[in-house]
Amino acid sequence: MTHPPSALQERPSAPPEVKGGPPRSSSRVWVWLIVLAVVAAGAYFLWPKLKPAAPPTNASPAAAGRKGRGPGILPVVAARASKGNIGVYINGLGNVIPIYTVSVRSRVDGELIKVLYTEGQMVHQGDLLLEIDPRPYQVMLEQAEGQLLKDQATLNNARVDQTRYEKLLAQNAIPEQQLATQKATVISAEGAVKADQGAIDAAKLDLVYARITSPIGGRVGLRLVDPGNIVHATDANALVVITQIEPISVIFTINEGDLPPVMKKMRAGQHLRVDALDNILKTKISTGTLETVDNQIDQTTGTVKLRARFDNKDDALFPNQFVNARLLVEERTGVTLVPNGAVQRNTQSVYVWLVKQDQTVTVRPVTLGVTEGDQTQVLSGLQPGDVVITDGVDKLQEGTKVVPRIAGDKTGAPAK
Repeated sequence: MTHPPSALQERPSAPPEVKGGPPRSSSRVWVWLIVLAVVAAGAYFLWPKLKPAAPPTNASPAAAGRKGRGPGILPVVAARASKGNIGVYINGLGNVIPIYTVSVRSRVDGELIKVLYTEGQMVHQGDLLLEIDPRPYQVMLEQAEGQLLKDQATLNNARVDQTRYEKLLAQNAIPEQQLATQKATVISAEGAVKADQGAIDAAKLDLVYARITSPIGGRVGLRLVDPGNIVHATDANALVVITQIEPISVIFTINEGDLPPVMKKMRAGQHLRVDALDNILKTKISTGTLETVDNQIDQTTGTVKLRARFDNKDDALFPNQFVNARLLVEERTGVTLVPNGAVQRNTQSVYVWLVKQDQTVTVRPVTLGVTEGDQTQVLSGLQPGDVVITDGVDKLQEGTKVVPRIAGDKTGAPAK
């Protein structure tokens, strides 16, 4: 469809600025961006100063301790130095060793016909354990006894002839050589009789060996040979192993530097106590007595072996068990003791925090002795009854006011 020329002529023209005007400059955009950045930076630095401080949510431990007790008063756990006894021990790693261990073997050859023990049974010396077929040795005994009778008859006849020859020689009826020969015959017959008696004794001994008895008292092990097997005196393997359980010993080692006081006590005739503890040194298994010291020091380790004897009536110690041995060398009585937690150390000294009468604390240097368990001996610096702090020392300074709570105090009242 075509428009009339009159309509095209009446259409208004576009505004000048739209038709061909130049583009807007970008300089104004950069100015506004710089202004916004300056405003943001100022707000970031000024806002924390204008914001009101919020109240603290968590109070410090010191402030919590002072709350309700007045400024500077701290709660602590304390203990009183006490007067008591403490032992001086030497520790060593030990091994439970039976005093006697016997591997029982057969001393004769034959068929094993009886096993008369139960595995793990406690036996006494002389108890019958096994029996080997005795019939071959009974036959040998009878043969030896028969030969003895024969040779005894020969000996008796030779002695009669010797007596007769002596009488004939006195009458010059026979030559002297004939009497000498007869005397030799008598001696030979006596030797045969004696050999026969030895054969009889050997056969009887074999019969004894066919009954195998326990050489010691102790506990038998597992059965190593079953009935029906042929055993020999030359067998390398044992028939049964017996270990003595009551008493039993512990062999342990100590450093050679710890040996002089031990030897001094033993030369004085003292019986030193030895405790056997478990592998974590917490539970005492048994208590025994030091029996002997080895005759030389192991140069490769600088240690010496000691043997302690334990009654072991309760079977608490088992052969080849590893234990920690503690040898009591000295018992110190009437000494000042404090808990281990009260002792503090730095690079210059050893000290404790002492609570004074006015409930303030002070640093007290101390000299320590031995430590046993959870207690330590104090040689100087404290007296029995002094109160020392065991917990909470990290908050203390010289002169700090404290409220000590004595550990184990039945009343629960603060220390005074």
